[in-house]
Amino acid sequence: MSTAQQPQSRPGQPGAQEAARTPRPSVLPTVDVDRSDPDYRDWLKEAVRKVQADANRTADTHLLRFPLPEEWGIDLYLKDESTHPTGSLKHRLARSLFLYGLCNGWIRPGKPVIESSSGSTAVSEAYFASLIGVPFIAVMPATTSREKTRLIEFHGGTCHLVQDPRTVYEVSARLAAESGGHYMDQFTYAERATDWRGNNNIAESIYEQLRLERYPEPTWIVATAGTGGTSATIARYVHYMQYDTRICVPDPENSCFFDGWLTGDAATDCATASRIEGIGRPRMEPSFVPGAIDRMMKVPDAASIATVRALERAIGRKAGGSTGTGLWSALKIVAEMVAEGRTGSVVTLLCDPGDRYLDKYYSDDWLAEQGLDIAPYTRTVEHFLATGSWDA
Repeated sequence: MSTAQQPQSRPGQPGAQEAARTPRPSVLPTVDVDRSDPDYRDWLKEAVRKVQADANRTADTHLLRFPLPEEWGIDLYLKDESTHPTGSLKHRLARSLFLYGLCNGWIRPGKPVIESSSGSTAVSEAYFASLIGVPFIAVMPATTSREKTRLIEFHGGTCHLVQDPRTVYEVSARLAAESGGHYMDQFTYAERATDWRGNNNIAESIYEQLRLERYPEPTWIVATAGTGGTSATIARYVHYMQYDTRICVPDPENSCFFDGWLTGDAATDCATASRIEGIGRPRMEPSFVPGAIDRMMKVPDAASIATVRALERAIGRKAGGSTGTGLWSALKIVAEMVAEGRTGSVVTLLCDPGDRYLDKYYSDDWLAEQGLDIAPYTRTVEHFLATGSWDA
């Protein structure tokens, strides 16, 4: 009889008894924990809708021309980020951070959002916190301008001031832990929260607005760094789109970005806070991406202030000190192009309005207190605009 024809064992037969004695593998139960919360998901959808609706209403800002002699063959533009609802470049960042935090499940109804900031990001985050109905606490240096603290409180936020600006990180984390809230941590998440491939980010907006200009692909884009997120977004977009544009990041005094970029030392730090609010940091922030940047400049604070005052004389607009830092560097680049007989376009940023700094950058008393002499830098800018020659 073949194997296939052999009769199968039945219960009670020897074969069945042997099978019964064979231990069966244990079957582990499926551990199933469902944390679905319909009420939270309804709140989350509405919060995301409100933030996206803000983006839809305020999707773009103007690109202004800075007056230069026509015969130079060079166009200089300022991307005017002061026209956002909260008045600064940081409105874009705050919107991205809120969407990032919401979609990650980090921001919860009734729980505070905490941020370490030199002011402008906190103003914008206070706005978005109010928009979705959560508390907001800004941890800031005590030297932050009074107007910024007023704006944060106007949008319903609370200001927690610290004497040592280097402690803003640990104080923010502690407040979040104590309150059960979320530490937004712009200095870590700025570069990853923004979609650098496009989606109407600042870089895509610049190129679209230049599309009909005589030099639609800028030779240089100049962007100062606070978190480093904006320069990273612009640089990545330029590389992704295969443009030839170069990226320059100016750094103020009392900031470590330039030194860290120059030496490649991520541990570089600085003990003194930057006088140019919104840019410059005491440590190399995680959102600063040195490898994406072509060029950096270390700009004296007096040069930044002299240039932002020159901007007002040129276009009738007051702007913050960070705008002056970027514009000084942009003018220096234009001067190089003039000297070399090159044509093209340069873009920099108008980061926020000057009315936030009337007691600082537009105050001669404050300049005297700080020991800043802007006269030599004023002469450099005025001489350049009159002659095309840079004598600094």
